[in-house]
Amino acid sequence: MARVSFEELLDAGVHFGHLRRKWNPNMAPYIFMERNGIHIIDLYKTIAKVDEAAAALKQIAKSGKKILFVATKKQAKDIVADHVKKVGMPYVTERWPGGMLTNFATIRKAVRKMSTIDKLLNTPNYTSISKRERLQISRERAKLEKNLGSISDLNRLPAALFIVDISKERIAIAEARRLNIPTFAIVDTNSNPNLVDFPIPANDDASKAISLIVSKMIEAIEEGLMERKIDKDKRSDDEGADSDNSGEGRSYDIDDEEDPELKKLAKQKAGDEGEAMKRPRKPAAGGNRGPVRKPAGGGAPKKKF
Repeated sequence: MARVSFEELLDAGVHFGHLRRKWNPNMAPYIFMERNGIHIIDLYKTIAKVDEAAAALKQIAKSGKKILFVATKKQAKDIVADHVKKVGMPYVTERWPGGMLTNFATIRKAVRKMSTIDKLLNTPNYTSISKRERLQISRERAKLEKNLGSISDLNRLPAALFIVDISKERIAIAEARRLNIPTFAIVDTNSNPNLVDFPIPANDDASKAISLIVSKMIEAIEEGLMERKIDKDKRSDDEGADSDNSGEGRSYDIDDEEDPELKKLAKQKAGDEGEAMKRPRKPAAGGNRGPVRKPAGGGAPKKKF
């Protein structure tokens, strides 16, 4: 996994924070200094937090779970959507639908409704309805696609959330904390890093800074997915080898010409078994010796005095 360098962060402007009067005191450990009334973020701590977050996301992706990316601010939505599409993870770049996590069943109903409309568009009944109804259906489909199209493959709650600007996405943070879902986020100097499990101190307003950090997270996810695929292929190969080896046992028959000693022993054993079958069996002591025969006269046996 490629680490982010100090020069890359510096060139992207990751170190620029907000004005001093807008700062959050909980960000004090991540602030290096103040210059011209602007807080400067400590990039060495940013590098450490990026590596920590990337390693955690890699393990989540390797386990086959989904990571939901949330970025609804103007300068981040297109960047996040372009990067996340590469790994097939769900993302929200429009308005965050309230209750998306805490009321996930209702969101799934809306997604199923979108698929129902898609099926209706491919049936002959769609052409038979009025033009006004077709227009309403198409508008509703476009609205659902805009808000929920990127999460149509999300069949269960995500394993983690990656958020850009937790001050703007406070509802998403609150829902994730309520459901104990791990959160990863780019945290600026005006935000509270204690609300996030894996905070990354960085500038969340510059598009270059957002693109750099998100790209490193996507690289970690790609590595996790690749390792998962390699492990899966290896397990399938091992299972195939085991099934092939299960039928490789040798058949020991008396006609085996490769081993004359084995043939001789097999014939000797067969002869011993034949002799044993010819010998009469002795009745066991105390066993059943057959039925008692009655006297020929048909009466009771005579008593001897």
